[in-house]
Amino acid sequence: MTDLPATAGRCKVRHHTIAGLAVISLSLVPWTAQAGQPKNNPSFSFQGADKQLYKRTANARLHLHIFFPTEHRGADRRPAIVFFFGGSWVNGTPKQFVPHCRYLASRGMVGITAEYRVKSRHGTSPFECVEDGKSAIRWLRSCATQLGIDANRIAAGGGSAGGHVAAAAGNIRGLEDKSEATDVSSKPNALVLFNPVYDNGPDGYGHSRVQTRWREISPLHNIRRGAPPTIVFLGTQDRLVPVSTAQRYKRLMERAESRCDLHLYENQTHGFFNRDRKGGKYEVTLMEMDKFLVSLGWLANSTTHRQESR
Repeated sequence: MTDLPATAGRCKVRHHTIAGLAVISLSLVPWTAQAGQPKNNPSFSFQGADKQLYKRTANARLHLHIFFPTEHRGADRRPAIVFFFGGSWVNGTPKQFVPHCRYLASRGMVGITAEYRVKSRHGTSPFECVEDGKSAIRWLRSCATQLGIDANRIAAGGGSAGGHVAAAAGNIRGLEDKSEATDVSSKPNALVLFNPVYDNGPDGYGHSRVQTRWREISPLHNIRRGAPPTIVFLGTQDRLVPVSTAQRYKRLMERAESRCDLHLYENQTHGFFNRDRKGGKYEVTLMEMDKFLVSLGWLANSTTHRQESR
């Protein structure tokens, strides 16, 4: 049994065999007993996912939904990615990135879709959203050995406000949960961002939500040397995230000597990457994400692989 930061509890792992394959099963033993599910905290579950509690707050129990490759073993050290859903920091659900997780699991990577606090359910602000995103990454890195993942190959991804959460975790110092031990890093090793909200300045999206604290939370204004390699997907007709913002982000990343691949899609609007978007670019962006992860050495090169998730 491995001790973890206080909000995460402890990872308890047992190994068992299914069809001759050793797989892992984890359960979480919380540090503080708290009966029941908070009334304003819905319960999510997805077929094929291992559901793990990573954080408790006064009004929320937050889970990660983990999709392992079919032949995953506890001794593996696979790359992983955790996705954060969009919804203006107000609503949304982890269902948004289930297809991406299933696809990446089919490619040999551990795919995770995260719950985090939002205004409609928990009365929170974007600051708590970022705090939870950092907690999720820290929990994964703390539990890497038990989960069979590589603690040095954990990416964060997301769409819109979820892309903001991921980009903030990758670039912003601070906004950590004060109850967590920060000796384990909450910084992802790479970023996969779908029309991300990464400018919270006076002319950016969400400024009214963060007001005078915007410099603390705006990824665009916190890029520095050592920023994670990043891929960005954006539609040219996005009314929330201008192309000029994405181009500025790319310039600042390159100035900091960090990689930033920007993919623009003509006439596409906000949310064009979602699987259920009619006329969108779900599969195209999925394949570009795959190529990016191959270029990092996180996935095996497979130009013929087109196994779309169900």
